[in-house]
Amino acid sequence: MATILLVEDSPTEAYVIADILARHGYQTLTAATGEEGINMARNHKPDLILMDVVMPGLNGFQTTRKLAKDEQTAHIPVIVVSSKDQDTDRIWAIRQGARDYIVKPVKEDLLIDRVQTHLAQI
Repeated sequence: MATILLVEDSPTEAYVIADILARHGYQTLTAATGEEGINMARNHKPDLILMDVVMPGLNGFQTTRKLAKDEQTAHIPVIVVSSKDQDTDRIWAIRQGARDYIVKPVKEDLLIDRVQTHLAQI
């Protein structure tokens, strides 16, 4: 069973996404801030990370960049999951090290498809 770290500051969004993942057999860990997400990624070595963008402290772009540059976490694929729906946001996320970008509200089929795709590549 794959473990997915969800970095999301909204308890409601975190619950919805974690519930979708659990129904599809994934174990989830949740971090409410970028800093907490980095620590959890280093300590728990999840198989994949779902990253919000708008968070207090380190935003999702900054957190993704730190994870991508850290040899302990650089191998973990990051999918940005954000309400920001501009092409510039998608491009910037990829430049920071994200492997994919999903717009909120999350559609279950799309989320699971992308998660499966990226887990199959590791």
